[in-house]
Amino acid sequence: MDLQSIDPRTGTVLRRFPETPPAEVAEVVARCHAEFLRWRERSIVERAAPMRRAARLVRELRDELSTVIVEEMGKPITEARAEIDKCAWVCEYYADHAERFLAREVIATDASASFVAFRPLGVVLAVMPWNFPFWQVFRFAAPALMAGNGALLKHASNVPACALAIESLFREAGFPDDLFRSVLIGSARIDELLAHPAVVAATLTGSTPAGRAIASRAGELLKKTVLELGGSDPYVVLEDADLDVAVPACVVGRMINGGQSCIAAKRFLVSAAVAPEFERRVVEAMAAKRMGDPMDDATELGPMARRDLRDELHDQVARSARLGARLVLGGEVPAGEGAYYPPTVLADVRPGMPAFDEETFGPVAAIVPCRDDDDAVRLANATPFGLGAAVFTRESARGEAIAEHRLDAGCCFVNAFVRSDPRLPFGGVKESGYGRELGPFGIREFVNVKTVWVR
Repeated sequence: MDLQSIDPRTGTVLRRFPETPPAEVAEVVARCHAEFLRWRERSIVERAAPMRRAARLVRELRDELSTVIVEEMGKPITEARAEIDKCAWVCEYYADHAERFLAREVIATDASASFVAFRPLGVVLAVMPWNFPFWQVFRFAAPALMAGNGALLKHASNVPACALAIESLFREAGFPDDLFRSVLIGSARIDELLAHPAVVAATLTGSTPAGRAIASRAGELLKKTVLELGGSDPYVVLEDADLDVAVPACVVGRMINGGQSCIAAKRFLVSAAVAPEFERRVVEAMAAKRMGDPMDDATELGPMARRDLRDELHDQVARSARLGARLVLGGEVPAGEGAYYPPTVLADVRPGMPAFDEETFGPVAAIVPCRDDDDAVRLANATPFGLGAAVFTRESARGEAIAEHRLDAGCCFVNAFVRSDPRLPFGGVKESGYGRELGPFGIREFVNVKTVWVR
């Protein structure tokens, strides 16, 4: 069956791509493994040279690559350019720091010498999503390749052009032809890759059900996994919050990428003392967002990636309203072509409503009334997810204490919206997954932490 690039602005099929047949998949894996055996012998300094060229090439092709993103998943062009810029950053970051992150660690024992070395594992499979079709891949590939591994990409089925563009870019940057490869297959065929003896580990960014499936199969095969899964990120707005800071951060955190992000702000836990003013300002700010053609620099909200995802989001909004949530903005499917959905605000959201209990993957904000700090923290943590969280208060020490000790999430921000950064570890807890990407922790996920003891 062919994979298709479908323009989310119109629903038009832009291009069809034949699936990679099983025999070719096996050959790709074998070639990647053979290349890995040579690549692992190169010094980190040698590996860094093509990684720096990749960063330069990404910047040179910025407009072209950004357009591919827009055409396949509908992200506004300004955000697509920012995504491409971030890919260049992560390449440079690991080219600059991998040698230090992977340096041997000497540990004093009764041996004449004993140390820990960090050696590459082999071919790592990446199962990646469509929402940040370049960034999600680069944040895996840059540390994996710098650590000396080979990389196989099974990208989301609706972004095949992005997958092939990334493969071409790494090859053009000077990496060996078969070290980073994309295979165009559907999700039902992931086991072909995961079960191949040359594939030693897997990383997945996607839904919690997809993570369970990968983790279960990888467990049977005794292969390591790193999972970055869904989220229902809470933003706690305390009674002393500076709303001039909190509201813009909350709106950006909810609306970036059209709300189609695992770490988007999804639930606003707001103190009763500031709730009316917070609601008024959030509605005003979200209503002002310009929805339209994502290729227009003035557009702030493009279409969602697919119509079925838009319809699923609308169903969550409708069910929440039937259960008592107050619809104060949006909530209507626009007429016409495309997968558009307007900025939407639900107030008086409580546990038991889809807008509270489920991940809402789109431009829908849920405002949850809270009595005090303890009530806000309790409600923030009343979720199976634990990816990101934020707290807003004029007392930074108070916010820091809540972020560090009381919020159950892998990434907690104070007076800012949650975002990933190449310099900091990124990942979640609970049903948001395990393992870490980025920073020094990310490059050490797919290495053999090897003890060496010498008499």
